[in-house]
Amino acid sequence: MGREAWRAIATDHFDIDQQRFFNPWGQVDRGLGDLLKWWTTAAREPWPRAVTNRPYLAPPGAVPEGQAAVTMIGHCTVLVRVDGFSLLADPHFSTHAGPFGRLGTPRVRPPGLEPRDLPAINAVFISHNHYDHLDVPSLRWLTAQRAPAFVTPLGLKAPLERKGIGPVIELDWWESTDVIGATITATPALHWSNRTMFDRRRTLWGGCMLRVPEAPLIYFAGDSGYAPFFGPIRERLGAPDIALLPIGAYEPRWFMQPFHMTPEEAVRAHRDVGARVSIATHHSCFRLADEGFESPARLLADARAAAGVPPDDFRILDVGETAVLGG
Repeated sequence: MGREAWRAIATDHFDIDQQRFFNPWGQVDRGLGDLLKWWTTAAREPWPRAVTNRPYLAPPGAVPEGQAAVTMIGHCTVLVRVDGFSLLADPHFSTHAGPFGRLGTPRVRPPGLEPRDLPAINAVFISHNHYDHLDVPSLRWLTAQRAPAFVTPLGLKAPLERKGIGPVIELDWWESTDVIGATITATPALHWSNRTMFDRRRTLWGGCMLRVPEAPLIYFAGDSGYAPFFGPIRERLGAPDIALLPIGAYEPRWFMQPFHMTPEEAVRAHRDVGARVSIATHHSCFRLADEGFESPARLLADARAAAGVPPDDFRILDVGETAVLGG
């Protein structure tokens, strides 16, 4: 397609009349009234003001053939490395999830890797434009210092390139691109997008599947509620060896249910998509909802036990920790 030619094509998740994306499983928007109800009735569980990360060894300099090294940098920022290729997902290194990286929700713990300690980065995947996932200062630094390809859902190419970030390859759900021999395929998610009060659902959201020959198949879910697309992802793209699934920002349920999975729903997604191993993301970094700092990990353990999923099959990596996993 040409530049933004997709805007003239209606799909099961894009309305050409309104020029907005939507969730085909039922669109639920939250307005100012909902926000005020939440803010005035919130029952927030405890969070620390600051957390000091444990020291971990740097990611290995080389990844053995047939294995993948996954480093949890924090929140949804994950470094995935296989032999000869590296993907950085939703890079966020700023002190706040908000405008300029200095306003908005503060992070309670620093990134597990400083940008200067990153290895060569071949591709950056950005799941959507919310401030805790798309951090402009981090993307500008990566453009200048690592020069990766940026892969995004539809609608983000033009605004990012105007900010000096790129080159950007934008994809619709199920579309693929090749980056030096690796195939990145955009996958559906149940979520929404906006940066201001006036651009709700103007750009798409999603996850991705990373396929590198002779390496583990890796699925990054981005930010999502639970919906019946995990099975089709497995059917169309294969069961991933490693899935990166969000488990946090789920309370209160009346507000968050359409957009964020609970740990129990994440275990269902793990089984639906057929992952050999899942790693939890989207927790214990930015206070975005009412559940406590330790609640996602505790409820994930309960959900695993109830579903008969061994702890090693759906694990939490500490910030800064790297797991080397076989295919």
